[in-house]
Amino acid sequence: MAKHDIESEVTGNVWKVLLEAGATVAVGDVIIILESMKMEIPVEATVAGTLVKVLVAPEEQVEEDQVLAIIEN
Repeated sequence: MAKHDIESEVTGNVWKVLLEAGATVAVGDVIIILESMKMEIPVEATVAGTLVKVLVAPEEQVEEDQVLAIIEN
């Protein structure tokens, strides 16, 4: 099984974590919603598989290219 890092495209704050570890995801499923410059930015699954780890929590500050979650397929 391969592990895939899901990274932030922007610097911002975690607004919502929509899925928890153990969830089955398809390509395009929204895992986390970030807030940056008063805009909501969805963080989507880039591969199908199982969400094995969410590395952030609501209201946490994140940096661009920071790993937010890990999907295994």
